[in-house]
Amino acid sequence: MESPYSQYIRVALIMRCSVIIVNFNVKDFLAHALRTIQKSIDFATQKRPELKTEIFVVDNASDDGSIDMMRSHFPEVNTIENKKNLGFARANNIALDRSSGDYILLINPDTLVQEDTVDVMITAFENDPEIGMAGCKILNPDGTLQLACRRGFPTPWVAFTKISGLSAIFPKTKLFGKYNVTYRDPDQNYDVDAISGSFMMIRRDVYEKVGGLDESFFMYGEDLDWCYRIQSAGWKIRYITDTQIIHYKGESTRRSDIDEIRTFYKAMSVFVEKNISRSSIVKGLLNATIWMRALLAWGNRSMYGIVPAAVDFIAVNMTMVAAEYLWLGRVFHFPGYAYPTILIVPALILISAIAMLGGYSRHRLSVSRSFIGVVITFVLISAITFFFKDYAFSRMVVVISGALSLVLIPGWRLLIRLFGGVPGMGGLFRLSPRRTVIVGINALTPEIIKKLRKRIQDSYHIVGIIDTTRQRIGESVTGIPVIGSIKNIGKVVQEHRVSDVIFLPETISYGEILSVISKSNDRSVNYKLIPTDMEVVIGKGTIDQLDEVPLIEIEYNINRQINQITKRVFDFVLGMIFLLSIYPFRTLLIGRHKRNTGNWVDQLPKIVSGSLSFVGPPADTIGPNGTFLGKPGLTGLVQLQRGNELEPSDMHNYNIYYAKNQSFFMDIEILLKNCILQLTSKKS
Repeated sequence: MESPYSQYIRVALIMRCSVIIVNFNVKDFLAHALRTIQKSIDFATQKRPELKTEIFVVDNASDDGSIDMMRSHFPEVNTIENKKNLGFARANNIALDRSSGDYILLINPDTLVQEDTVDVMITAFENDPEIGMAGCKILNPDGTLQLACRRGFPTPWVAFTKISGLSAIFPKTKLFGKYNVTYRDPDQNYDVDAISGSFMMIRRDVYEKVGGLDESFFMYGEDLDWCYRIQSAGWKIRYITDTQIIHYKGESTRRSDIDEIRTFYKAMSVFVEKNISRSSIVKGLLNATIWMRALLAWGNRSMYGIVPAAVDFIAVNMTMVAAEYLWLGRVFHFPGYAYPTILIVPALILISAIAMLGGYSRHRLSVSRSFIGVVITFVLISAITFFFKDYAFSRMVVVISGALSLVLIPGWRLLIRLFGGVPGMGGLFRLSPRRTVIVGINALTPEIIKKLRKRIQDSYHIVGIIDTTRQRIGESVTGIPVIGSIKNIGKVVQEHRVSDVIFLPETISYGEILSVISKSNDRSVNYKLIPTDMEVVIGKGTIDQLDEVPLIEIEYNINRQINQITKRVFDFVLGMIFLLSIYPFRTLLIGRHKRNTGNWVDQLPKIVSGSLSFVGPPADTIGPNGTFLGKPGLTGLVQLQRGNELEPSDMHNYNIYYAKNQSFFMDIEILLKNCILQLTSKKS
């Protein structure tokens, strides 16, 4: 017969772990994080049958559909829905009050954990009862160490070295490297002052003794303060490297109107005043340094707009000097009093015009906005020279300078967009395809290849597949060859000049994925993950939707009158140039380069007459009801996919994308890419 005390004995043997996530508008990251956490919990449960877990997601008034996603995909998770953004500390405290775990893990939604993470962390607590809180090794998406995963308390000296930048200049010295403990081996376990709030595991009895997070910190600083209080109560803070996670840092703040720079330095100021020094002199000096650093950080962020404006300022003055030379045969011919005005006023007017059009903020590399800004500027300058007779001598210089600026100002933006010189500022269609390898082979591989090819604006060029073993090397999947295994992925990436590595679901463990990323020394490679539902691609802090519903808009760009006129003028002018210069010699050209030249040279009369365009969809893909797609073209998005096995639906998606986004500059990009492909095919 069962003892009346056996029930209590069984309860005592049960180990509980609570996981708490605070979410704010990072639905796709959250879904992926939950899947990896659940796998890590399953792994720990296999080794510890007595382990019972609970997961809390506290949503801070997200408006991206996070709650609906949680209810439909993760009904077993305890979801707490706040009606407004209560901040990180208060939201965590709500779940802490409801939790029952012997160990409590606070983790950010924009993270990815290894299968062994929960087990490794619990083991560390079991092996050392003096550990009150612990964190693990945290990686950035590019495989580098996220410095915030181990920190020192910002004492007056440590805070000064951090704020002044000395810790970044001399990271390996103990004197200057204490804030992020950069003077110690990142692959060793040891006690630290503090760990990152993106991953913190704490004992329940420690939480019950010191309390929860300080809600006077809205965001940032609360983790540092919590670690300080735990240490002050006599517990250790342990940095553990036996497991690791990836943290896509700052995703929630990007989706909010919070000034993260000001919030961070204000939080540091509050921490110093609360815990470190009561001296008004020390606090005053630290606060002054903190706000100076915040001002510098704000200035550094503002440089993204200042640099393009400075380039435009220089470019306008270059065109002014060039115009003076072209018109008068020499420079500095005008009266001396005029040059301050000539070299400052036009540039300031241009910068103001482009700024009002958003050309230095959200649309920093907008070709069209810079073009319009140049037109506005030189209309205004022409009017000024009409009313101010002292500057009437420069009217022709203004005309020439305006013409040069129409080429130079939008031109440098177009070149950067074409060649991808600024991350996140690519053109409408990438000139250089993203050379991509897929890691993993399963039943989903063909479908994922198909979906990636539909990502028209991203221009994925799949060069091969990496398998988990070497057995299938030489085989192919839907025409894509297997070119390596996970053991030689670094060599494959280097030899094939790969820019994107995409890991498939259910083919490789998260531990292996993190191992590959952490060993990578090439910052130019983007490592991405496709979750099990195959709805998104998760990359360096970005989410790319794989499936997009093609909504039929009332008017596509291709049907706008201004676009049609511009396109027709371009086709006619360029067509006439080629018709007069090349067409008479078509027989000779076709004989030598029939494959590359014959077709488009013969089509020149149709382009000039208007029945064909240089850029457009293939005639056989338009269909009887496809007039909204524009005229058929010699080249286009579909034609550039030679070598890829496009299905009719894929071709239709390319045509829809082109019709919706067509512009003069997009046509130029496509023609340039076609020229590159032609030259490449000749060499091969």
